[in-house]
Amino acid sequence: MIKMTEDIAVRSKWGQWQTVEEQLNRDITSGALAAGARLPTETEMMERFGVGRHTVRRAIAELAAAGKVRVEQGRGSFVEEQSVIRYNIARRTRFSRNLKEQGRVPSGQPVEELEIAAPPVVASSLRIAEGDAVYMIVRRGFADDVPITVSRAYHPVARFPNMHIRRGQGVSVTEIYRDFGIPDYLRHRTMIFTRLPIGEEARLLAQSEEQPVLVVQKVDVDMAGNPIGYSEVVWAGERIQFVVDYDEQPADEGGDT
Repeated sequence: MIKMTEDIAVRSKWGQWQTVEEQLNRDITSGALAAGARLPTETEMMERFGVGRHTVRRAIAELAAAGKVRVEQGRGSFVEEQSVIRYNIARRTRFSRNLKEQGRVPSGQPVEELEIAAPPVVASSLRIAEGDAVYMIVRRGFADDVPITVSRAYHPVARFPNMHIRRGQGVSVTEIYRDFGIPDYLRHRTMIFTRLPIGEEARLLAQSEEQPVLVVQKVDVDMAGNPIGYSEVVWAGERIQFVVDYDEQPADEGGDT
């Protein structure tokens, strides 16, 4: 029987269920619990970690929400097959193309669409006056029906009137740009950093609030170098791997992230 170590005992004040979740996650990551393997029973985990049934169930629920395990009624909990998405970032980066090339099925879901006054960072990125009207379009992105992104995209209302309506109808950014006389566009700048999810991000990504997310802030420009869009995309960190690719890619019909 494996008892809880002194280190884990000390950390129990941080939260017993987080401690159990973290150790099980380590077992999965290290291969000690292989894909498809059945997790120990609740009783076995209670004895191993010295915690109660509710604590074990909370830890399993968080792992299930993160896509690490699946719970089968009457059979137990099993380690899910982990398949990290390799996402290429280049001067022409398109969400749909990236996923389709890996045999994934991309899809999106609108969350919120508002016309707001441009905050300082948005105004600076789009080279417009602070307070100018912009569309803020919040969407969820999926790969094979698994949520992987929450994006907040901003576009100047003056240049793209009624853009939010067409996005709500499922029309891709690339198609809308073309309708406004922009047949092609490039990524001008990309910033990537990590943080913990805030607000509704963890729920929308179906992950734990304690799991870090990857944040990608970017500016797109037309072929004349004029900014046309600014976005902040929050990615489920454990489901994605970024690869920076400097080779040119042809534009496609898909949406952009």
